[in-house]
Amino acid sequence: MLDKNYDAAAVEPRIYETWEGQGAFKAGAGAKPGAKPFSIVIPPPNVTGSLHMGHALNNTLQDVLVRFERMRGKDVLWQVGLDHAGIATQMVVERQMAERQEPNRRDIGRDAFVEKVWKWKAESGGTIIGQLKRLGASADWSRERFTMDEGLSKAVLKVFVELYRGGLIYKDKRLVNWDPKLETAISDLEVIQVETKGKLYHFRYPIEGKTFDPDDATTYITVATTRPETMLGDTAVAVHPEDERYQAFVAAGAHAILPLVGRRIPIVADEYSDPEKGSGAVKITPAHDFNDFEVGKRHNLPMISVLDRQANIIIAGNADFLADLPKTAALSDTIAALDGLDRFAARNAVVAMLEEQGYLAEIEDHGHTVPHGDRGGVPIEPFLTEQWYVDAHTLAQPAIASVREGRTDFVPKNWEKTYFEWMENIQPWCISRQLWWGHQIPAWYGPDGKVFVAYDEAEAASLATAHYGSTVALTRDEDVLDTWFSSALWPFSTLGWPDETNELARYYPTSVLITGFDIIFFWVARMMMMGLHFMKDENGTPVEPFKDVYIHALVRDEKGAKMSKSKGNVIDPLTLIDEYGADALRFTLTAMAAQGRDIKLATSRVEGYRNFATKLWNASRFAEMNGATRVAGFEPSTAKERLNRWIATETTRTARAVTEALEAYRFNDAANALYRFVWNSFCDWYLELVKPVLNGEDEAAKAETRATIGWTLDRIVTLLHPFMPFITEELWDRTADEGSSRDQLLVLTEWPSLDFEDEAAAAEINWLVDLISSVRSVRSEINVPPGAMVPLIIVGASAETSTRLATHDALIKRLARASEITAADAAPKGAVQTVLGEATIALPLAGVIDLDAERGRLGKELDKAAKEIAKIEAKLGNENFVSRAPEEVIEEQRERLAEAQELTAKIKAALERLKD
Repeated sequence: MLDKNYDAAAVEPRIYETWEGQGAFKAGAGAKPGAKPFSIVIPPPNVTGSLHMGHALNNTLQDVLVRFERMRGKDVLWQVGLDHAGIATQMVVERQMAERQEPNRRDIGRDAFVEKVWKWKAESGGTIIGQLKRLGASADWSRERFTMDEGLSKAVLKVFVELYRGGLIYKDKRLVNWDPKLETAISDLEVIQVETKGKLYHFRYPIEGKTFDPDDATTYITVATTRPETMLGDTAVAVHPEDERYQAFVAAGAHAILPLVGRRIPIVADEYSDPEKGSGAVKITPAHDFNDFEVGKRHNLPMISVLDRQANIIIAGNADFLADLPKTAALSDTIAALDGLDRFAARNAVVAMLEEQGYLAEIEDHGHTVPHGDRGGVPIEPFLTEQWYVDAHTLAQPAIASVREGRTDFVPKNWEKTYFEWMENIQPWCISRQLWWGHQIPAWYGPDGKVFVAYDEAEAASLATAHYGSTVALTRDEDVLDTWFSSALWPFSTLGWPDETNELARYYPTSVLITGFDIIFFWVARMMMMGLHFMKDENGTPVEPFKDVYIHALVRDEKGAKMSKSKGNVIDPLTLIDEYGADALRFTLTAMAAQGRDIKLATSRVEGYRNFATKLWNASRFAEMNGATRVAGFEPSTAKERLNRWIATETTRTARAVTEALEAYRFNDAANALYRFVWNSFCDWYLELVKPVLNGEDEAAKAETRATIGWTLDRIVTLLHPFMPFITEELWDRTADEGSSRDQLLVLTEWPSLDFEDEAAAAEINWLVDLISSVRSVRSEINVPPGAMVPLIIVGASAETSTRLATHDALIKRLARASEITAADAAPKGAVQTVLGEATIALPLAGVIDLDAERGRLGKELDKAAKEIAKIEAKLGNENFVSRAPEEVIEEQRERLAEAQELTAKIKAALERLKD
């Protein structure tokens, strides 16, 4: 006997243990003979990570597809693993060492530190794996990979060496995002924009050949900056070519003299300068600003770095800074005052010195975004340094063609535009990081700096001996590779490449990738580039790593705001699982996962889908208490009762809708089709409609109905399984024939393939449902007391409708609260009317409710709704409000407007019914 209540906390761990114990998730489990492969690679979570709502959505959608295809008999592999997360992991271990008051990493050396990281990984890393299991992820855990494991390290080494030898990896000196706290280059994804209340400083740069006079604007040119300390590295002032104010300067080849330094810098014409902003002139510091770097390249400007790795001023002994500078007392004073200062202390000092000498024109408050390192937490610096790069432009061309020519498709399609915009303007990919945890770059340097890239030190030594003609000492590059470099190989390295494994031949290319939009550039595009370069078919044709790329939306809070710790609106998926169960969370996320639309997640939605699970449990208990269990060999086509043939038809239609929706990655459509069928068609209507049969005297009808209930419940739990795997597996096991067990677990049971449909039965019972629903709706709209019995008068009924009314007279009276059902040529005066098909249904309400009072009540409700609409429309029509309010606030107002308009339409419809 099923328990009175479903206890998710007790059931879920037990069910998951059963699945794992029986190998239900292993590659090929449940596959039919000759089955086609279906494979997905998980976006590898960081080894330091814990489950957040983005993970919950991403992995739920993957698991829905994996369970669906496994039940369809395909040879399924969901390949899992973890990313070594270079910066994050190194920070965790260094913080742990500091807390334990142990010597720092530089004291103990690289080898000892890396050994500590591996130990931490073994003891504490990968906790997210257990959390994914709590979510119900049915991945092949026996094949778990790690981006630093031996096999993946072998793949990384081969890729680096081959790309280098093919001219696609090289060293270059360029600007990078530099984290001064961690002293490493970081990727754009590791940069967060922080809204900051700063200052905008306006400085006067003297014009060469003129005596500087702060009161004479012809003797200087004014520039503005938010980072005064970088002006020490200025090498030009840029003005727009069409800015008439400065055309004479440009034509004459005029120069400015850099205050505090004395450097002679040209005034150049460049469209980067905006004549509408400030003075229209901008200082150009190529070594400290990404836009200035491009201007510098266009005009062949010197690139002078004035900050060191920790963002301290470094100008004493700086050859680039001192080049061609006249040795003056003023320069010596500048060096003495600023060299070695932290960048922010230097900022204040530079401003004070410029003010003292008359070069400071103005300081204004200035709100702007400042890029910070997401790990180090300090403002990052554009930093000129020598790094390793991948020629991403060359590798991008085949990846662009693959999407353009339809060999790989994005879902939704609009994300292809984002992909193309980035790929067609792609910059060299900086792949080196100044860390110790990661894949150390396989490059060794000779005594003169000559680089030798090799598979190991012995090969590098051999190459060096051949080059120098004798044995020389080599020094290995200390840098490690960007984490994204190893994860770019994920679809094929996890399957055993560079070895020619059976798994690689079977499961590559993968079927679909499910991921978030924020890593289209960092991961999706790079997997495309690497896969097409290294993976070829038997004819040597490049093979894409996946056919489809499904981009899921963002999970926001219930008001539409992005979740963040600083806002305090982060929802922890593990907390929701603890309270409502994994099934409820999974179904919520799936039901709301409309293509291209962010999810506004409210806890009440999760609670609502927990109630849905409870509804299914209670329906199963109802079936059990009425002796409705599955009957071996029962076929709905043999059923004689209209109600049973109807529910079987609706089951077939639902199975078709769910299958088609999942095949098209319309997860929300699939989930909502199931919800409507289970809650409305089966629980609310079918089980209610068959109660007279179950309580009646017709034993044959009772037996058939019980068998139909059992048959339908089996199909329900099977169709629901990918979405709500725990409760469905429990019901599958608990509703087996008495004294026996199921042939196999539900997770490995065949997906329903149904073809029974009885159009006539479906039309008749759906008409019955619509009739009762319409009457209930009208009664609710105009406040008819629930217990009041009201006659139904049917006008203009066809012969078919009349027959249906007679057949279902007792059900209609009971469920529509009708005292009698009669036919008439016209509706009586004072009757509220609604139309169903060709017939008009009239409810005489005189004497049942006070019609005038009801009209008055509805009129007041209409006035109230109109005022609400006017208020919201005024807000949305206010440009000041729209320009300043956060997007989620504006969206909330739009939703309130739509709700008020919908309510207005309903009230007007009710008043229309009462007008006569």
